[in-house]
Order: sequence, then C-alpha cells, then structure tokens
Amino acid sequence: MSHIMNDNDTASARQLKPSTVATLKAVRQNDMGVFLDARTGNTSDDILLHKTQQLSPVKIGDTVTVFLYKDPKGRLTASMRVPQMKEGQIARLKVINISKDGAFLDAGAERGIFLPYAGTRGNLQIGEFVWAKLYTDKSGRLAVTMKVEDEMRRASKPAIDVKVGDILEGSVYNLTEQGAFVFTAERYIAFVAEKEMPQHPHVGANVTIRVTYLRDDGRLNASLRPIKEEAIITDSNVILQELIAHNGKMPYSDKTPPEIIKERFNISKAAFKRAVGHLLKTGTVTEKDGWLFLLNMKK
Repeated sequence: MSHIMNDNDTASARQLKPSTVATLKAVRQNDMGVFLDARTGNTSDDILLHKTQQLSPVKIGDTVTVFLYKDPKGRLTASMRVPQMKEGQIARLKVINISKDGAFLDAGAERGIFLPYAGTRGNLQIGEFVWAKLYTDKSGRLAVTMKVEDEMRRASKPAIDVKVGDILEGSVYNLTEQGAFVFTAERYIAFVAEKEMPQHPHVGANVTIRVTYLRDDGRLNASLRPIKEEAIITDSNVILQELIAHNGKMPYSDKTPPEIIKERFNISKAAFKRAVGHLLKTGTVTEKDGWLFLLNMKK
C-alpha cells in the first residue's frame, strides 16, 4: 500500500497523522502496552499500541503495521486493526456514522474511514452497505469514495449464460436521472431504466432484477417490475384500492394523459390500460365519460 511508511522514513519526510497506516518499531513498554517510535527524536512523541489493540503480542524491537487515530484525549494512538482493503480496491462497506461533512464507513480498521460529502451517492443511512473505494486524500489521510464507476467496469465481467427473463440478485452502486446501475452477484453490470423502477431503490440497496435485454457490450438491461401477468394483478389492485378510497369513482380512463397516470399511480399509461382492461373483463369496474366506476360498491 502506497501510504504505508517504512523504517527509513524521517519525520521531515512525512509527519505521522491520524487515519493513516504506518509501519513502526516498538521501542519500550509498560503495563498498558508498547510504545512505537514516532521518529521525532523525542520519546514523548512515541505512540501507544495498547494491549487491547494488539492482534498478537508485540515485544520491544518488533516492527508492526498499525492504523493511527486520535484517542478521546486527542492523542495519536495505534491499533493493529488496519483496513482490510488496499488503496484503489472497492468493497461493500457498512455506514457507521453520518455527519454534515460526509459519513464514516467500516473498512475493518480501528476507526471508520471518512467518506467526504462530495464522494457520496444518494442519501445514506446508518447500517446500510454501499460500494466504496479506498484512497489517500490530499492531506495524506485515508478516505473512501462512492464514485466507483471505473472500478466497477474493471471488476465486472461480460454477462454469459444469461437469457432474457432470468432473475438475478445485485446491489445498486449508482443512481441517476436515467436509472440505476446494479452490480450482480455474478459480477455483471445491469442498467435499470427509470421507467422500469416502480419505486426508487437507494444507493447500496440489494435488489432483485429481471433481465430484459442482452447488450452487445456484455452488460444487461433489466427491470425491477414483475412480469406483465403479475404486474397486471399488482396494478389492478392499486387501482381498486384507489377506487375504494374515493367512494368507488375516479376521473381517470384510457384518455387520461400519460404523465398524470404516472404521477397518480406510478405506472405507465400502457400498464394502466392493461390493468383497467383486466378489471373491465372481470366485471369489477366500468368506464363512462372519462371516469372509472367500481361496480358493486359496498355502502
């Protein structure tokens, strides 16, 4: 890892700071643990590696790789619990804290790694997992970013042995006005267009997708909607519930503009017409003068 310091580093070359990984030598010990040489020439600057932060016993003279952080009193301290990923790598990391400046993600180190606000995607929630990349920021500290599109492309593989209609599991790593990008368990990249999302998943959400198109570049187009037969029943039930809530009548029909249908029912005009057609066929509703009426409405 490029941010690991070696024994021949000098204080003038680089000052030890929190949220970095360093390789340091144990020079003395007491009942609390061992002290690591901060290489300033002043023993008062030595950094404590507490017994509870040692993954295996450390003796004087040992060289150990540690994660540096500030203790509650603001003193630089060390832990052998370093990030479980290297710089440039991506992984699904848990959101453990959120602040006005960003968030902190669990990368396996003693403390959370900072995710600057500029590197976030969507609205984060504590406890959820998101795709993120580890890097060193301009100040020399470790940080993470959710801007992982290039890394996802490199980590993905072309979709093979997949056919239209297949159901896959994956997680959302980016969400745009056009739709959602999903990284599947098979390492395929799938795009779900806006019109194929009944509800918007948040970035990091686990989703079940249905393959709708196999692209020439090895990626997939997919949908979060159920197949049409299931969707007709689902959409019909939505319309029925709305009719019941409005005393059995609503001013909507196949003449209603698509944008109003989308805003009111969150489905396309075509889906609305299929659902209404099903309700008409089953004798559940009737249409008249641009209105829908629920038949046999109980008083």
